[in-house]
Amino acid sequence: MTSRIQSATPGEQQGEQATGQAPYPTAAGSVSGAQNGRTGRASLDELHETARRIAANVERVLVGKPEVIRIALVTLLAEGHLLVEDVPGVGKTSLAKALARSIDCTVSRIQFTPDLLPSDVTGVSIYNRQTGGFEFRPGPVFANIVVGDEINRASPKTQSALLECMEEHQVTVDTSTYHLEEPFMVIATQNPIEMEGTYALPEAQRDRFTARVSIGYPDQQAELAMVDEHAGHNPLADLEPVSDRESVQRLIETVRSVHMSPEVRRYAVELVSATRQVPEIRLGASPRATLQLVRSARAQAALSGREFVVPDDLHTVAVPVLAHRMVLTTEAHAARRSATDVVRAILHRVPVPQGSSGTNHR
Repeated sequence: MTSRIQSATPGEQQGEQATGQAPYPTAAGSVSGAQNGRTGRASLDELHETARRIAANVERVLVGKPEVIRIALVTLLAEGHLLVEDVPGVGKTSLAKALARSIDCTVSRIQFTPDLLPSDVTGVSIYNRQTGGFEFRPGPVFANIVVGDEINRASPKTQSALLECMEEHQVTVDTSTYHLEEPFMVIATQNPIEMEGTYALPEAQRDRFTARVSIGYPDQQAELAMVDEHAGHNPLADLEPVSDRESVQRLIETVRSVHMSPEVRRYAVELVSATRQVPEIRLGASPRATLQLVRSARAQAALSGREFVVPDDLHTVAVPVLAHRMVLTTEAHAARRSATDVVRAILHRVPVPQGSSGTNHR
C-alpha cells in the first residue's frame, strides 16, 4: 500500500483517534447500545445534544459556516455520503477531517491521484506462501468514515471502486464479499474550477452522494476570527472526539423512526418527479434521490427536535440533495441557469400539501 493512503483496518483505531476514555456521559434515561448488547434508539434530546457537541467541535475548525456543518450532520444521520465541492483553500478537507475526528471511530483518508488503483481503495488478495492460499488485505475503505481528498483526480476506473461500498456497504474482491462496519460514510472533496489532470465524476458516482455542499468564502468577521485563532496553530491538532460509533448508530436509529405522513411522502415524490419534466433538465433526479431526500428530511426534522417531518424539512434539504444529480441542457447552460436555480423554481411551483404541519401526524 502506498504512502498516500492512510487506512484503518476493521476493529482497529487509528492513533490520532484513540482517546482511551468515554467522550461524554450517556444522557439520562437512556441505555447505550453496548450496555444493552444491541444498538437501541436515542431520545430526541440526546440527539440534539450530541449533534450540538459535534457541530461545535467542527466549528472550531470551520468558522462561520453553521449551515454547511448542519448539512454534514444531516448526511451523517441519514446514512449517506457527502460531496464537498468548492474552490481551493475554503476548508473542504478541514470540514471532512473535523467531522471525522469528532466521532471516536475508525477513520481513513485517501489522497486520490491519477495513478491510484481500485485495489488501493478496496484492498487486495495476497498470496501467503506459508499457508499456500490467498489472504485478503483490506484497504482504507474499511473504516467508519472515509475521507476522499480530491476524488476527481483519480480515473473513473478507480472512482468506480467506491460504487459498491457506497450503495451496499460491502466490498467484493475475487468473488468474496466483505461487509463494512456501520455506520459508514464517505466524505469526498473536489475542486470544480481546476480541470487540468482531473476526471469528471460519472453520474452513477454523483448519484450515490446523498448531498453536495459548497462552503464558499467566509465573511470578513469570520475570516478575522480565523486569522486570530488559526494563524499560529492548527485547530485540527487538538480536536478531540465528542461522540463515538455506538452513539452515532443510536442516533441513526432515532432518525429512522421519525414519522412522515402520507401527504408529505407524496409531496417528496412530486418534487423529485418534477425534476424529470422540466425542459431545462436533460437528466432528472433518480428514485434513489427520492429515498435520500426522505432520509435527509427525517434527519433535518430530528435535528429540529421534531418526531415528524414537515414540508419545510424537505425545502431545507432539497437543494443539497437534488441539485448535483441533475444534468442541464445546453440551452440552460447558455442562459446561465444552474441546477440550484431549477430546484428552487420547482419548490415554488409544486404546491405544498395542506394540513401537513404535523399536528395530526399519528
